[in-house]
Amino acid sequence: MRTLAAALICLTLPALAQTGAKNGEWRTYGGDLGHTRYSAVDQINASNFNQLEVVWRFKTDNLGPRPEYQFESTPLEANGVLYSTAGTRRAVVALDAATGELLWVHGEHEGARSTNAPRQLSGRGLAYWTDGKQERILYVTPGYRLVALDAKNGALIPGFGVNGIVDLKLDDDQEIDLETGEVGLHATPIVAKDVVIIGAAHKTGGVPRTMRNVKGYVRGFDVHTGKRLWIFHTIPKPGEFGLDTWKNDSWSHNGNTGVWAQISVDEELNMAYLPVELPTGDYYGGHRPGNSLFSESLVAVDLKTGQRKWHYQLVHHGI
Repeated sequence: MRTLAAALICLTLPALAQTGAKNGEWRTYGGDLGHTRYSAVDQINASNFNQLEVVWRFKTDNLGPRPEYQFESTPLEANGVLYSTAGTRRAVVALDAATGELLWVHGEHEGARSTNAPRQLSGRGLAYWTDGKQERILYVTPGYRLVALDAKNGALIPGFGVNGIVDLKLDDDQEIDLETGEVGLHATPIVAKDVVIIGAAHKTGGVPRTMRNVKGYVRGFDVHTGKRLWIFHTIPKPGEFGLDTWKNDSWSHNGNTGVWAQISVDEELNMAYLPVELPTGDYYGGHRPGNSLFSESLVAVDLKTGQRKWHYQLVHHGI
C-alpha cells in the first residue's frame, strides 16, 4: 500500500521543471527550459481564432546582402519587447511587441568566415537572460561566435569575452581554422543559472568532405564574463569514459558527433540534456569500428561542471 500511495502521489505532483511560459511572455526558445512550448494565456481560443487580423509586419529583406527565404527563428518576448535573429547576415532585432516598431538592430560582418560557414542565414533564434537588473541577449553568429548584447539598446557587453564576443572556434580543445573550420550552430544558446550552453553543428552528415571533421564538443560559459566553465567531449579523449567504444583509435580521426538541436535543462536537478548526433558521416562507418559513444545518445551533464551524470545510447554505431 505504501508503494501504491507513493506512486499515486508521484502521478499527481506537477513536473516543476516544465512550467510553460510565464506571465504571457516567451523568454526562451521552447517557452521554458524543458521546451514544453506551452503558454497558459487564453485570449485566443477556438471561438475567436477566425477573427484574428494582422496588426503589423516587419520585413527582414535588408538585414543582409540578399533577402532570406528560409526564416526559421522563434522570436522571444520580454517586457513588451520582441527579440529575434533575422536576415541573411543573422542580425538581431528588437521590436516593440505591440506596434512592430524597430527599437534597435545589431549585425556582425564576418567576411570569409561567414561565407564558409556550414550553418548560415538567420538560424533558430537567440537567448534572453536577466538577473532582475541587467538584461542580455545572446546569440551565435554564422561564423560561430557567441555575442552578448544589452537588451535595452543592442550595445555589445564590454566585460563579456573580448569586447562582447567569445570566439567559439577557440578554447575548444582542438585546432579549428578560423575561416574554414566546418563548425557552426543554428540552434539557440540556452541559459540557466548564469550558465550559457553552446552546442555545435556541421554540414549535412550525408555529404562530408572527410572523416577528419571538426569534433562537435559542447561547452558552458559564464553569462557575466563569457569565460569557459566546462567542456564535454562528445568524442571521448584518452582517459575518459567511453574511449574504448572507439576501436582502432578511431576517436582520434573522426569528427562531428555534435549537438545541433536544442538543449534542455532541469534547474531543480541541476542537469542539462544533450541530444548528440552521428559521427562523420551518416552513410558509412567503416572507419569508426565500435559503438562510438556518445553518438546518437542522450547525455545528462551537470549544469555547473559539464560532468556526465548518465547517458543512453539509442543506436550503437549508427549509420
